[in-house]
Amino acid sequence: MTKNSRTGCASLDLARVLVVDDDPASRLTLQTVLEAGGYRVDAAATAAEAVGKMDHEQYELVLSDLQMESPEAGLKVIAHAKMMDYKPATAIFTTYHGSAERPTRDRQVLVEPEDVPGLLGKVATLIAQRVTRKLHRQLNRHVGN
Repeated sequence: MTKNSRTGCASLDLARVLVVDDDPASRLTLQTVLEAGGYRVDAAATAAEAVGKMDHEQYELVLSDLQMESPEAGLKVIAHAKMMDYKPATAIFTTYHGSAERPTRDRQVLVEPEDVPGLLGKVATLIAQRVTRKLHRQLNRHVGN
């Protein structure tokens, strides 16, 4: 537990998530759902804003809408996240039904954000996978020495 400097009370260290979406309603909905699920959430409305936040904060997970100010904006956000030293988990999502985008090995698409239990389960899985990868990297460094 850590001490929360604003309230003076003890609080849990919550996983930090960055939600990137140019649609204010979708962004606020995802932020609210994730906060209710126990995550600390920052939000960005553009790829540039997201990059700035990633450069100044560390996130366990970066969730980006696929298309924002340009068709490739979401992919740029994910590419930048993957270059960060702290290696956040990443996922592309879309709130549009019938999207032509399909999941690939490098791009997980989270569809149907109104499926709150499913969304929270996928977010928890992505963060758990990140922790596992981080532990493997640390173990490999330790064993390699």
